[in-house]
Amino acid sequence: MSVPRLDVVTIFPDYLAPLDLSLLGKARTGGLVDLRVHDLRAQTTDRHRTVDDAPFGGGAGMVMRPDVWERAIAATAVDGDASPDERELVVLVPTPSGRPLTQAFAQELADELAAPDVRAVIACGRYEGIDARLVPALRERADVRRVVEFSLGDFVLNGGEVAALALLEAVVRLLPGVLGNPDSVVEESFTHEAVLEYPVYTRPADWDGHEVPPVLLSGDHARVARWRREQSLRRTVERRPELVARLDGLDELDVVTLAEAGVVRGRHGRLIGPVTIRSAHEGDAALLADLAATTFALACPAETTMGDIRAHVAAHLSTEAFARHLADADVTIVLACDVGDVPLGYALVRTGASAAADDGAPAGAGDAPAELSKCYVLPRAQGAGVARALVAAVVERASRDGADHLWLGVNGRNAGAAAFYARAGFAVVGERTYRVGEVDHRDHVMVRPLPAGVAD
Repeated sequence: MSVPRLDVVTIFPDYLAPLDLSLLGKARTGGLVDLRVHDLRAQTTDRHRTVDDAPFGGGAGMVMRPDVWERAIAATAVDGDASPDERELVVLVPTPSGRPLTQAFAQELADELAAPDVRAVIACGRYEGIDARLVPALRERADVRRVVEFSLGDFVLNGGEVAALALLEAVVRLLPGVLGNPDSVVEESFTHEAVLEYPVYTRPADWDGHEVPPVLLSGDHARVARWRREQSLRRTVERRPELVARLDGLDELDVVTLAEAGVVRGRHGRLIGPVTIRSAHEGDAALLADLAATTFALACPAETTMGDIRAHVAAHLSTEAFARHLADADVTIVLACDVGDVPLGYALVRTGASAAADDGAPAGAGDAPAELSKCYVLPRAQGAGVARALVAAVVERASRDGADHLWLGVNGRNAGAAAFYARAGFAVVGERTYRVGEVDHRDHVMVRPLPAGVAD
């Protein structure tokens, strides 16, 4: 039975000395994995052992030669063995532009290397990288199963050796027999789903006044399991919120834990959050126009024609219109965003003279009214508290700008929106006409007082 084999090619073989240490070293000396390190310079043909040259087209730095690399990769098959290793090659090339190294990727490689007909070579580039012709040339070779360019993250290293060590640490431990207790990987971060591992503790239970959570000392295995699950979910939301959208198979207690951490299910079942509210800036005009074009149509009564909607959007919700709003000192626009600054909705509030209705301030709007002119949320985020967060942000900003009341108009046929604003503290004080395209609509005019003592 063949042993999983990985070869590393580098100009700094001593950099790979850690392969003799810890779990990797034990797996290596125990015959569970065949790890070999090769000096790229051994395949040079000149007396200076040159592996690089100046880049065509000019520029800083040096580029590693593809011919030297091709010879070095091929030479790994005959490294001191009586007969060549004829297994197919998986060539792994560390590069900032490669596929991210994830637990799923590591498991994929481990499964592949456990098969008897494949081995891997890691090509550790240096300088400005390896000549770009090498990867496509390797992919054309009959003895190469595939070439994978991979990355540790969005940063630059001096060379690929650190990435090679990280890859080997991640992959070798997953090979058959390497871990004494296979259950060790069962509850690790990213093993089965996109969650971080819970915090772990050991003796002493009270270390210099820092105590272990009592639940871990209870002996109640069900409570311990639940606590660990909650900690994993909370850690994931706090430290890696971009992973939240990938969570699946949640039970009711999971949903409660996530909600407490600011992540809730939207009306269509998608996990939303943690939601952030930020002020829109000049570069958001096109984004706001896209949001408005989508959400305005959904808020209109069913009998509103698409022609009228398009005419209204073109006249009042275009990129140019939002650019004017963003340049107006009396207008504040706030955006609600999901993880990664992905927009979920927006609100626009007017203060000063522009906050008065066309025929004057509405009844009960106070001496210094502000107008909540627009507040819209994408369908996938509805039911997730995004609209409440937008209204809260608008209330805070309008109060800060000196307004004493906030008013708005909501389509009289949109009972759901009217009910939402009523729950948010708005009361109907009258009616108004609002034109969409060539059709007049009746709006409820609603007003809510702003918190006393907040205004400057």
